[in-house]
Amino acid sequence: MTQQSTAEKLDQSRLNSTQDLLSLTESIRGRRDEKRPVIIVCHGTGCLANGSPNVAEALRQAIKEAGIAAKVVPQIKTTGCHGFCSRGPLVIMQPAGIFYQRVQPDDAQEIIQATLVEGRPVERLLYEDTKTGERIIHDYEIPFYKHQQRIVLKNIGKIDPTDIYDTIGAGGYLALAKVLSRMSPADVVSAIETSGLRGRGGAGFPTGRKWASAVAASKKRPGPVYVVVNGDEGDPGAFMDRTVMEGDPHAVLEGLIIGAYAVGSNQGFMYVRAEYPLAIKHLNIAIEQARELGLLGKNILGSGFDFDVEIARGAGAFVCGESTALFTSIEGRAGEPRPKYIRSVEEGLWGRPTVLNNVETWANVPLIIERGADWYKNIGVPHSTGTKVFSLVGKIANVGLVEVPMGIPLNRLIEEIGGGTPGAGRFKAVQTGGPSGGCLPYELGDVPVDFDSLTKAGSMMGSGGMIVMDEHDCVVDVARYFLRFLEEESCGKCLPCRLGLKAMLEFLNRFARGEGSLEDLAELENLAKAVQDGSLCALGGSAPNPVLTTIRYFRDEYEAHIKEKRCPAGVCKDLISYIIDPEKCTGCGACARSCPQGCITGEKKKPHNLDPAQCIRCGMCLDSCKFSAVVVR
Repeated sequence: MTQQSTAEKLDQSRLNSTQDLLSLTESIRGRRDEKRPVIIVCHGTGCLANGSPNVAEALRQAIKEAGIAAKVVPQIKTTGCHGFCSRGPLVIMQPAGIFYQRVQPDDAQEIIQATLVEGRPVERLLYEDTKTGERIIHDYEIPFYKHQQRIVLKNIGKIDPTDIYDTIGAGGYLALAKVLSRMSPADVVSAIETSGLRGRGGAGFPTGRKWASAVAASKKRPGPVYVVVNGDEGDPGAFMDRTVMEGDPHAVLEGLIIGAYAVGSNQGFMYVRAEYPLAIKHLNIAIEQARELGLLGKNILGSGFDFDVEIARGAGAFVCGESTALFTSIEGRAGEPRPKYIRSVEEGLWGRPTVLNNVETWANVPLIIERGADWYKNIGVPHSTGTKVFSLVGKIANVGLVEVPMGIPLNRLIEEIGGGTPGAGRFKAVQTGGPSGGCLPYELGDVPVDFDSLTKAGSMMGSGGMIVMDEHDCVVDVARYFLRFLEEESCGKCLPCRLGLKAMLEFLNRFARGEGSLEDLAELENLAKAVQDGSLCALGGSAPNPVLTTIRYFRDEYEAHIKEKRCPAGVCKDLISYIIDPEKCTGCGACARSCPQGCITGEKKKPHNLDPAQCIRCGMCLDSCKFSAVVVR
C-alpha cells in the first residue's frame, strides 16, 4: 500500500449513480499535487523475489534520516510489475521520471540524498543501453519501453493495485459508467464486434461474435448466463495474465462486469491457478473494494443491474486452461476436457450459456468502450487488431513483459525491444505460443506477429509466451523438453494424446542419444500429424507443433543427430564430451570446485585434466570457466 494513500484521505460511501463515480474521479484528480515527490517501487512478483519490500522500507528510513519529510512529504507507492523483470528491483522517482534499476536497500540513502535533496540522478543505477553503453535517465527513453505501445499495461507500474481510489483516479470504471448510462447490451456487443478484438488466450476467436452467440443462446433457453475469466496461465515462462491480475485487477473486473451486462449475466467466476497467490490476493481486494463502493453486487451504480463474481482456484493442471476442462474444474469435478459437439456459449458451465475469455481479453474491453471501437481497430492489422502482451524470455538481453501492436515483425520485437541475443551472435529460433507453439528460425524474422501469419508459419499466437534461442540451444532437445511437459500434463482421456505423445517422446529420446534412422524421422512426422488430427482437445491437437516445426525448419540438425551421431549445439549429453584446452587453462581451479563428480584435477596455476570416464556432462565446468578453456566436442 502507498503511504498516505488516496483511500486514507477520502471518506467515500456507496456510489449510487454514474454521476457519483464521475464526481469521485474529479475529486481524486483534483487532490493530486503534481509537484509532490513520489517514489514508485515495483512490487511485481519478480521484484518481490529480488527484495523490493526491503528496498521500499530502506527508502522510508532514508527519508526519515534525511529530515526532509516535513518539507516535501515524499510518497512511496508500491505498484505492479513494470515489465523489465531482468532489471529489478525497479524504482522510479517522480515527477522527474528518473528510472533506477537493480536497486538494493544499501542504495536508498544515496538515492534520497542525490535525487530528492540535490536534484541529480545516481548515475550507477541508471539503465545502460546494451548496444551503445549510454546511460539513460527516463524509462520512456529506454528502447525496451520506447518501442512498445502500452494500452492494456498503461496503468501497471503507475497505480497501487490494492487502492481502488488510485485506479479510479486513473480512469478506472469510467467505461462501466458509460455502458450503464448510455449504452444498451446490444450496443456493447456491437462495439466489441466492430473493434475486431480476438481472444488473447490462444485460439483468437472473435470476441464480439462469441458474445453475440451467447446472447442468442440465452434467448432460446432462458435462465442463468455465466461469464468467466480464464486466469489459468500454465505456459512455462509466461506471466502476462499474472502481471495484469497483480498490477491492475480492477481493469479485469471492469471488463468482466461490462461483458456480463452485454450478455445478460448476473454471476461471474475468475478461475485463477493457486500458484498465483499475489494475483488471487489482489483480485480478492479488488472485488471487496468494488462491492463496498457499489461497483459490484446489487443495483450497480443505481442502474438496476445486478452482478457479482467469485474466485475459483485451479490446482495447477495445464489442461485446465482448455475451456471444457476449466468448466468441469469450477463445477467441482476432475478437470478433464469433453467433446465440443456443442459450443460453450450454448452449453458451458453447468450446461448454461457461458462466455469464457482470458485475462488480457477482458482487460481490453474497458479500453474499447471508453475510447471507441474505431480507435481500437486502427491499432494493429486488419484481421488482428489492437495490441498483444508477450513475455519475452530466453537468450535475450532484455527479459520481461512487452506490449506491442499486432503485426509487428518478429525480428523488430526481438532486436529493438528485446535488445537481441547477448554477445555478437544472432538468434537461432523463437518459439511462440507456449509449449504447444512452434519454433520459427531466424530466416523468418520478418514474419508479422499476428494470429494468421504465425499460424501460416506453423506456430501460433498462443497466450503470448515467446522464448528466444541461440546457437547453443538444440532444437531436438527443445522439442523433447516441451513434449515431455505436454505428455505429463495430458489428462489421458483420449488415445491419440495419451499414447501418441508418449511414442513421439520415445522417438526424440532416441534421436538425442544418436540412435534411430531417417525412416524413424519420417514415422515421427506421420505420428505427429495423426495426434494433431485425432486428439479430443487443443492440448493434444497443438502438442505436435514443436516437433513438426523443428523438423520443418531444422531438419539438418535432426539428421546430424541421426546420421552423424552429433549434436551441433553441444547439448545432448550422449553425443558430447568435455575436454580442457591446456593452452587456455590458467589453473585457477574454478572448474574443479564446481564439478559435482570431482573428475577435474590439477595443480594450482597449471593446466587441469578432466576424466571423461567420470564426467556426467552436467556443464558446470563450462559455466564456471572464465577463460573458455572448457571445450565441448
